[in-house]
Formats: sequence, structure tokens, C-alpha cells
Amino acid sequence: MTPYSRYVAIGDSQTEGLWDGDDSAGLLGFADRLAAVIDQHRPGLLYANLAVRGRRIRDVLDEQLPQALAMRPDLVTVCVGMNDVTRPGRRFDRALTDLDEIYARLAGSGATVATTTFPDLTRILPVGRLIAARVEQINHRIRAAADRHGFRLVDLYNAPSMTDLDTWSDDRVHGSPRGHRLFTAAAVEALELPGGNHDWASTSEPPQRPSIRSQAYSQLLWTRNLLMPWVWRHLRNRSSGDGREPKRPRLLPLDAQERQRDRGDAVSDR
Repeated sequence: MTPYSRYVAIGDSQTEGLWDGDDSAGLLGFADRLAAVIDQHRPGLLYANLAVRGRRIRDVLDEQLPQALAMRPDLVTVCVGMNDVTRPGRRFDRALTDLDEIYARLAGSGATVATTTFPDLTRILPVGRLIAARVEQINHRIRAAADRHGFRLVDLYNAPSMTDLDTWSDDRVHGSPRGHRLFTAAAVEALELPGGNHDWASTSEPPQRPSIRSQAYSQLLWTRNLLMPWVWRHLRNRSSGDGREPKRPRLLPLDAQERQRDRGDAVSDR
């Protein structure tokens, strides 16, 4: 039986579950899948997911963190920062300081905290080279905080499976359904839940770089689906998450359908 009974997930689109389902049919994502795994071993888990797409580190600090702490969780997952990494400007250093503050406040809560590094985007997306230094910076902060506070760390940066193209959606930034299953399996291992192991990190095929055509297509999708909409929203001082509420804002038990979802304890398409 797991020691967790009150799980709160905070973060951005990855935790909300973008590309693992859709807005009309419903989004899953690694946090929903992880909640199902925990509930399998400890029925009656209370679970909230406060993540909203487009949120940056400061948004999580100001909006999600106070709500999460008020719920007195015994488990928190936090995955945030990619929206700060990809935004140009001089706010990145401040964002890293805010991330330290999030971690410090979570450490003081008494909850078990699981967090994650970001993958090496240079190996799956051409534009990744432009933000590689920032990815290394934020990963250094994340690892240091995990060491300092005793957090459970999911290290995606060094995992060979994170270079498999089918781990990622077409935009090469958000996880595919298979990717979210891998993220879940990684969290299961980090939290030392029953059945956890390191198989999720293994690549399903010999390491290879995407073809020039595949890289160009990924770059086109990234520009069309992420960069251009962001430029348009920035000009209008808006975010992709404006007007959106968390999909699961209160601590509630899983319903019967949620308990039957892919629990992430196996990746059938490996």
C-alpha cells in the first residue's frame, strides 16, 4: 500500500495533459495516470490537478501553490518552466528564483514532492539549440533543489527514451499518449511505488537523429502551433491559458471511469 492519500498536481500544459486526449473528449496526462496507479494500490485517493496550459513559474507561485498547500497534500508533483525557457526576454533569471521559492515552500509543507528535469530538445527539435543553455540552467536548479530538499527526481534529460520521436506529439514539445505513459512510469519509479522500475528510460529503437525531413516538419509545426500563436498572444498581452480553469480544482476521489484508465504501469507499445 502507498503512503499517499491526498495528491495535488501543479504546473502547465504537460501536467494538464495536452496531446493525451483532446479538449472535447477530455485530457489525461501523466498526473491523471499517476493518480490511477496510486488509487489502485490505495483505493480512495483524493486527487486535484490545478495545472493550466500556458502557465509560467510565477503563475504557479502566485496562483496554484497557495491553493495546493491549502489542501494539505501528502504528495505534490510539480512540472513547470518550459514556458519560461521558450519566452525571449530578461525575466528568466527571475523565473529561476521564483522556482526556488516554489520548491522551498513545498519543502516546508511536509508533503512528498516529485519534480522533473526537461529533456534535451536539441535531439528532437532543431530550434532546441536556441534554448539549450536555458534548459541546462533550469535543469541545474531543479537537480540542486531536489538534492537540497530531498525531493523525488524524474530525470528526463538523460533518458534515452526521451529521444524516441513517438514519445512526443507532432510539435516535439508536448508528450504523446505514449510519452505520458512513460512520464507516469518514471514517476512510479521515483516514488518507489509497487511495480516501479527503470524500464521507462530505455529507448525502443537504436538511437538515431530524426531525418532532415522530419526535423523540418517538426520545426514547421512548432512555428505554426507554438511560436506564431505565442507572438500573436504576446502582442495582445494574452496567454493560451487565459479564461481556462483547472480541470480538477478540488480534492476528490477518482470515479469508476478514472480508475479504469491506463494506469501507466506498462507501456504496451514499447
